[in-house]
Amino acid sequence: MAETGHEGSALSRGLHGAGGGCCLAQAGCHSFACSCGGAGRGQDKPLLHSQACWQRPGRCWSSLGGVLGLCHFPRSGSSNQAVSLQCKYCFRGGLLLLTPRLGGEGAPQPCMSADSALLNTMPQPPTITKQSVKDYIVDPRDNIFIECEAKGNPVPTFSWTRNGKFFNVAKDPKVSMRRRSGTLVIDFHSGGRPEDYEGEYQCFARNDYGTALSSKIHLQVSKSPLWPKEKVDVIEVDEGAPLSLQCNPPPGLPSPVIFWMSSSMEPIHQDKRVSQGQNGDLYFSNVMLQDAQTDYSCNARFHFTHTIQQKNPYTLKVKTTRGITETTPSFMYPYGTSSSQMVLRGVDLLLECIASGVPAPDIMWYKKGGELPAGKTKLENFNKALRISNVSEEDSGEYFCLASNKMGSIRHTISVRVKAAPYWLDEPQNLILAPGEDGRLVCRANGNPKPAIQWLVNGEPIEASPPNPSREVSGDTIVFRDTQIGSSAVYQCNASNEHGYLLANAFVSVLDVPPRILAPRNQLIKVIQNNRTRLDCPFFGSPIPTLRWGGFLLFLPLQYLEMTMARKEDQGIYTCVATNILGKAEAQVRLEVKDPTRIVRGPEDQVMMRGSMLRLHCRVKHDPTLKLTVTWLKDDAPLYIGNRSVFKDDGLKIYGVAERDQGDYTCVASTELDKDSAKAYLTVLGKTVLPVYCHRPRDLELTDLAERSVRLTWIPGDDNNSPITDYLVQFEEDRFQPGIWHNHSRYPGSVNSAVLRLSPYVNYQFRVIAVNEVGSSVPSVPSERYQTNGARPEINPTGVQGAGTQKNNMEITWTPLNATQAYGPNLRYIVRWRRRDPRGSWYNETVKTPRHVVWNTPIYVPYEIKVQAENDFGRAPEPDTVIGYSGEDYPKAAPTDVRIRVLNSTAVALTWTRVHLDTIQGQLKEYRNLWVSKKRQYVSFPGDRNRGIVSRLFPYSNYKLEMVVTNGRGDGPRSEVKEFPTPEGVPSSPRYLRIRQPNLESINLEWDHPEHPNGVLTGYNLKYQAFNGSKTGRTLVENFSPNQTRFTLQRTDPISRYRFFLSARTQVGEGKTIMEESPALLNEGMWSSNCFWLCCGVGGGDGTCMSRKVQVRESGDLQSNQFNTVTGLLFPSIFFPAYTKNHVDIATQGWFIGLMCAIALLVLILLIVCFIKRSRGGKYPVRDNKDEHLNPEDKNVEDGSFDYSDEDNKPLPNSQTSLDGTIKQQESDDSLVDYGEGGEGQFNEDGSFIGQYTVKKDKEETEGNESSEATSPVNAIYSLA
Repeated sequence: MAETGHEGSALSRGLHGAGGGCCLAQAGCHSFACSCGGAGRGQDKPLLHSQACWQRPGRCWSSLGGVLGLCHFPRSGSSNQAVSLQCKYCFRGGLLLLTPRLGGEGAPQPCMSADSALLNTMPQPPTITKQSVKDYIVDPRDNIFIECEAKGNPVPTFSWTRNGKFFNVAKDPKVSMRRRSGTLVIDFHSGGRPEDYEGEYQCFARNDYGTALSSKIHLQVSKSPLWPKEKVDVIEVDEGAPLSLQCNPPPGLPSPVIFWMSSSMEPIHQDKRVSQGQNGDLYFSNVMLQDAQTDYSCNARFHFTHTIQQKNPYTLKVKTTRGITETTPSFMYPYGTSSSQMVLRGVDLLLECIASGVPAPDIMWYKKGGELPAGKTKLENFNKALRISNVSEEDSGEYFCLASNKMGSIRHTISVRVKAAPYWLDEPQNLILAPGEDGRLVCRANGNPKPAIQWLVNGEPIEASPPNPSREVSGDTIVFRDTQIGSSAVYQCNASNEHGYLLANAFVSVLDVPPRILAPRNQLIKVIQNNRTRLDCPFFGSPIPTLRWGGFLLFLPLQYLEMTMARKEDQGIYTCVATNILGKAEAQVRLEVKDPTRIVRGPEDQVMMRGSMLRLHCRVKHDPTLKLTVTWLKDDAPLYIGNRSVFKDDGLKIYGVAERDQGDYTCVASTELDKDSAKAYLTVLGKTVLPVYCHRPRDLELTDLAERSVRLTWIPGDDNNSPITDYLVQFEEDRFQPGIWHNHSRYPGSVNSAVLRLSPYVNYQFRVIAVNEVGSSVPSVPSERYQTNGARPEINPTGVQGAGTQKNNMEITWTPLNATQAYGPNLRYIVRWRRRDPRGSWYNETVKTPRHVVWNTPIYVPYEIKVQAENDFGRAPEPDTVIGYSGEDYPKAAPTDVRIRVLNSTAVALTWTRVHLDTIQGQLKEYRNLWVSKKRQYVSFPGDRNRGIVSRLFPYSNYKLEMVVTNGRGDGPRSEVKEFPTPEGVPSSPRYLRIRQPNLESINLEWDHPEHPNGVLTGYNLKYQAFNGSKTGRTLVENFSPNQTRFTLQRTDPISRYRFFLSARTQVGEGKTIMEESPALLNEGMWSSNCFWLCCGVGGGDGTCMSRKVQVRESGDLQSNQFNTVTGLLFPSIFFPAYTKNHVDIATQGWFIGLMCAIALLVLILLIVCFIKRSRGGKYPVRDNKDEHLNPEDKNVEDGSFDYSDEDNKPLPNSQTSLDGTIKQQESDDSLVDYGEGGEGQFNEDGSFIGQYTVKKDKEETEGNESSEATSPVNAIYSLA
């Protein structure tokens, strides 16, 4: 119900908001009626309800004190078009009635206050605003103030009753009443007894419209009686016997706080053996010899007098015996096995059980038939008391406490009954009506027993009040119909039962007020052209006035005129008139229409170098009658105009732009009526564009210091043009791990302050690390240290487990608490254990290390284990129980009846008879079989089973097998040895297959035997086929004897390559195949390992060629990536093959002689081209070809030309420089691939190179070296062509 929530917010603002004239109809507004809530209410009946309502067609809301009515009426001339009428009043310390307002779709409108003169003339019955508490206890040393304040119009007068009778304040000189207030002041400075004024007081506030009542105030004087004198004898008690020392403090008002101390003012140490009960007595579950080392005195502290009274101390004499007899628990309080307790709803319930016994019993609490109330229970006084806060009816039932030690247990049942004093379901609310209106007051309360409802009017029972024909009382509801002027009154509702009462005042005010305009006279409304505007005329009156605008009668009581688009011709003066039967009121509104504010030229996105000047435009056009304000924002925050910035009407200048200036810049042009904005983004480029790590935060400060929290504030460092995304807060403590920093929490990069959660008893020191996309900053300088106070641990150790390390022990280990979990000094652990038997006794040991070993334990027996943390402030909550086991011993028996069934050459199936569980002597982990063949191996079968499969055996092998059973200690005895063979299988592939090509006519093959024959070899199968590119020949097959490992194939085609498939075979079948291909001619030892090319270059003045380093492949595998570097004269890509010893002599071949002649002719042509190029382009006029100025010290400038240097790394003029300042190398690191197409060359069968020559040129080299064309021999050929 969003509308109801809106009105609630309007009420919370009190008299601030906007509104209009008066609607006194609770629903219906004037002569119309609408219904709210409630089935069976028709739309034609007025609402009779004390709550205000919202209504839309088919829907209705209620809102206490917020909206009186929201109804829909047809507009004039249109019966089917609905409008929304909203009738409001605000009530907060005074009365304010507001006019209805027209809103689209019934939308609620905000609330607006009336003037103070109106409020002063509005009649209002009295309302009690302040009063003393019902049970009022005062200090006898001070004056007594009984508060009673009220408001109303006229101002109320006050009177009091005491013990039900009129209290005449004027007759007692000690009693006075504050001016314009009903507060009583009883002054004892001149003497008198405060006890004489004890009694029951009630305040009455009256004016012309009714009487309001306060609650009955029971006044009592605080008492601090002395302790009666008594002689306390020495108490003799046997060691181990229970004992209770009674306190019996004197009755005080309020009851004193009890605590026990020795006569030397030392507090008595309390624990689960010695503790104080809720009645103040001190209970000993069993007396020990050291209890006689001090005396015991009960002390009572009284609140009002701030005094402590001490009882004569008790002295104990403990009689010792040879040994203390262990006893079962018995209850010292309460007595017996059951008791009952009554508690009122809403208060805290405290149940207590104190038991005796040796050793001191532990107390546990339970609820019969369910769990203890979640989130409301708390154990106190060493678990002897159970507190349930804010008790409700659901907490009724039977609770029982269980007291137990190792000798036994006993329980006590407490039956809890929850009663309830009266509490409100619907408290009556003030009701404001117009003459003839209907309404109702509702007073509903609940309690146990059910409270009785009594109505009073002006402080008198309603039955004894004058009859009112418009009023009808029906139980908890009073209905008003057709109320009349003069029937205003204050009604009281009293709801009471045997446990208390509630009293509420609610007035019914019937108003008759002539019209009044709430807006100031001659108000001025300014609006921007073509914008929506509204002329308001808020008014007030009862009955609701009608309203006229400019002489036209509006058929709806609307207080404003609305214009969807204001134009210049709409300017002028408008008059509104409000009229009812008591008179009329009018006001004038002047409307002015202004030109809009527009930015005609705004800033634009810019990219600037660091140190340059930035200019951002912002040219504005606006109405000259309005004051213009231009402001600049940077990243949506106000821009600081410093000495680097100049602000003018048409823009902004920033000198010396820096990285921190980067961001969004927004120009905002605003007047009192409107505004316009334009945004642009500035990017700042520095000398380096790489982001750097952000600077570390600084100036760490700790504030808001609390027990478990502290606020850490820091100043962010420079983000270095990369926004900070996170802040990592770390802490260091100096007790457990000094000098080691731990991560505490992480926060967004937009914050610089955070509240840190702290743990008790830690001496904290903090530091902050900033993180951006680049990385993390160095840590900040650490903050000052902050020490938190100690407390008892809140958690127990985790990871508790018990396991034996030897057969006669059990090692209990756990994960210790860290520095932020210890919570106090002297952290230790209480280790408790017992055999997993409800009758077993608990043993305990207190240790400081996270390990405890229990010795002399039976073999592999379950134990219940608890580990509880404790420090000097107390113990952690009761820990959970963990099951552990004592140590294991080796198994005593081996599996029997082991049987083996061979499945195939690599797998067998096993079955065996399981060992008896008693012989395992631990936790059964697995059955393991061991076998011996070529090496010892094993296979495990986890769990308790009697079969399994062993796979991945070697075929054609003999095995010996044994079985053992394994537990956590190790292996048991081995079973009887079983032997079995595995059958033959197919062999593995041959170890290798080597292929060599000694010449062009034959191929030699060589291979080795398989690594795993898996049987008796019967021979080898060789399959091969020729292929050339994607074409393949038919497959041929050769069979060899098992001893043959070589084969020579005579080639029928010297160009094609061959693909070979070789496999071995046994009687079972053919094994895995190995595949190899014959190498290409380039890779098979036919070429020397130092191949190079020659390329003609433009040399120096002596005509020599440049020396170039080139890399060539090593001979061998085609996939090899190893290169040798050779240096030599470079000629145009002529490849010289050098034959190795394994080749035919082709020097006498005719085709070879022809090839050599062709090569010689080509070399001759290239030499001619080189000399022609040298004579034409060897020297270049510098100033004719280059625009840039050469260094005058250059020796080549003298004759107006320059030479190409033979130094590899010296750049040519105008060559480009990379971003890191280095010079690009020009062709000095070329390889064969740079001049080949696709990185590979092709050769004819005679070895000649037929690849196409290409030159690989980068874009930068082409643009940066204008004369590089002359250095390329390929380009030289192109020029010649």
